[in-house]
Amino acid sequence: MKLSKKTKAALKSYLRAVAASGITVGLAIAGDVRPEYSVLLGAVIAPIIKALDPKDTDLGVNAE
Repeated sequence: MKLSKKTKAALKSYLRAVAASGITVGLAIAGDVRPEYSVLLGAVIAPIIKALDPKDTDLGVNAE
């Protein structure tokens, strides 16, 4: 199945959101961190992941 660039970008964005949510839930449950702190950290992690993505030219390390 061939995916268009727009579909790939949407899928990557979705997977970043899933990763940030997983980190948030993991910290709240397993890390015994207060839920407020884990939500704050999860909100910070997603933009950091996007900024560090070398293939993303809209924002981050390879932005034009």
